[in-house]
Amino acid sequence: MSVVRGTSLSNYPNLVAELGGDPAGLLRAAGIRKQDPGNYDAFVPFRAAIQAIESAAEATKTPDFGRRLAQRQGIEILGPVGVAARTAATVADALGIFGTYMTAYSPAIAIGFAPLNEPRRSFLTIEFLLDKPPPHPQTTELSLGVSLGVLRLLMGSEYAPLSVHLPHDQLTPKADYVRYFGCTPHFAQRSAGFLVRTADLGRPLNRDDVAHRAVVDYLNGITPRDAGIVESVRVIVRQLLPTGAATLDLVADQFDLHPKALQRRLAEENTTFAALLDQVRKDAADRYLRTTGISLTHLARELGYAEQSVLTRSCKRWFGTGPAAYRNQTRIQPANAGSSRSAGAEVPNRRLPSSTTPSRSLR
Repeated sequence: MSVVRGTSLSNYPNLVAELGGDPAGLLRAAGIRKQDPGNYDAFVPFRAAIQAIESAAEATKTPDFGRRLAQRQGIEILGPVGVAARTAATVADALGIFGTYMTAYSPAIAIGFAPLNEPRRSFLTIEFLLDKPPPHPQTTELSLGVSLGVLRLLMGSEYAPLSVHLPHDQLTPKADYVRYFGCTPHFAQRSAGFLVRTADLGRPLNRDDVAHRAVVDYLNGITPRDAGIVESVRVIVRQLLPTGAATLDLVADQFDLHPKALQRRLAEENTTFAALLDQVRKDAADRYLRTTGISLTHLARELGYAEQSVLTRSCKRWFGTGPAAYRNQTRIQPANAGSSRSAGAEVPNRRLPSSTTPSRSLR
């Protein structure tokens, strides 16, 4: 079971109550004890936390609930992971701490860099590592809002990324996102995260070697360092899908393994590369069709299909119906979205380093 620290819901009861909701009832419905929100020593099932956050937005009719809650949380919710980041030498080192030790806060959250063709820019990704996750636009916006707060803690209160990328359609007018994040928002994206200036990552911090070493030693003792071959393959496949190059040979090369060796490793985990590729495509199709309005032609490209007809056949196999019908059955209509919508700008084409072993750590 994927879990997250109780601090992920810090100030949740107060905000829900201020908005006219029933925090105790919403927590109870999600299966979360009333004493767990704000308690770092408590672990909450990640799906339960998602349910609590998403249902609060609906119950209180607050389409920006995730962003509002993020304004009431800070780096302190991460416990020792936050301490290690604040005492690092540079911004890049601090973000590297999040990438390496985030499992101490939640094994279901991964933070990393997606390499870009433009060296002056970097894309900081935030990903939820759940099989068949429920729709979670509010939870995504909460994570992005907290992350923005951390970036401003590290680089100054006026810091603004170049752009923010969200994997769902806008929940409120676009201008709200511009004011909140201080940059251009892009919706219905393949990844959640921020486009930042690479030069900003080299900014020095108020380094404290003694405190940093002590807390990193502690984190080393409690944090699993290997994300696991199955999850690592999923991450790489998700990155490669839109390029049409999510093949066994190319993925195996990222692990410095022969394709047959990778297949053997996956067989030990009772799965195959073909099964993982199909599941990643299914999960992506489900998310896009439920939460975004992108065209089916665009969706086919995002899944690495050469033709839309292949998408149609796959959806019939996965969902028992074609993509358009499935969207009509399951579409989540964002509240008060307004008339403004992103033109669908994408993160620049990614390239994966051929000699780097994938993991949660930033590289």
